[in-house]
Amino acid sequence: MEIQVVDYQDKDAGKLFVQSLRETGFGVLINHPIEQQLVESIYKNWYQFFSSEEKHNLSFDPKKQDGYFSTEISETAKGHANKDIKEYFHVYPWGRIPEQLKDEILTYYKKASELAAELLDWVEKYSPVEVSAKYSEQLANMIKDTPNTLLRILHYPPLSGDEEPGAVRAAAHEDINLLTILPAANEPGLQVQQQDGSWIDVPSDFGSLIINIGDMLQEASGGYFPSTSHRVINPSGKASKKSRISLPLFLHPRDEVVLSERHTQKSYLLERLKELGVK
Repeated sequence: MEIQVVDYQDKDAGKLFVQSLRETGFGVLINHPIEQQLVESIYKNWYQFFSSEEKHNLSFDPKKQDGYFSTEISETAKGHANKDIKEYFHVYPWGRIPEQLKDEILTYYKKASELAAELLDWVEKYSPVEVSAKYSEQLANMIKDTPNTLLRILHYPPLSGDEEPGAVRAAAHEDINLLTILPAANEPGLQVQQQDGSWIDVPSDFGSLIINIGDMLQEASGGYFPSTSHRVINPSGKASKKSRISLPLFLHPRDEVVLSERHTQKSYLLERLKELGVK
């Protein structure tokens, strides 16, 4: 099992990228259109936000799922007892966003969503005929004008040494959505599980873009594209005293999009949010 690092500018980029998704659930792009300067600025500015008291004025709305989620109400991964060691903020274009951070983060949201539509076109182009026949509509069209695509700004705080036994920054889990678009974080720690149960580091040189399959694409493809378990492990030594900022964009179709005979996007999402304990 090897996650491919694919040059976005390569003439065979789409084919190589989709091959990596099929084999590992993950793919990594370099020389992509998302400017590293923008990502670095977001990391810096949102670190300042998480270090301020302002975050508590924007506590999450249980109904809309926008706003700030503290470490006390953070997710508990499916099948795990401990909450992840993280806090985060949910950005939707229609949701609440700190005014001083709004323009920059929405610029990123737009750029990443446009790239995501292209990547979904790649996935569909290189899906076998019998798999693409399962898609209820074009994959890229599933996210067109959707209000559901979520940009999450994650802050993994420095470890204090008082964490619950067994608690980690992000316990092993699969994502819910179609694809996740993730600029490499400012600190390492992301791992993916191989078929034999062992874990390997995801190639994450600063500046690269990490993409992984979510459960909704696995559902829509009849299992052809695997939603692979991944985690963020706790650092050790000096690294344990550093914060980690991460910026995943979770591509969600419109509510009514049919994923399979069993689920629409809305029914699938509600089922998973209840499992996570945040709905």
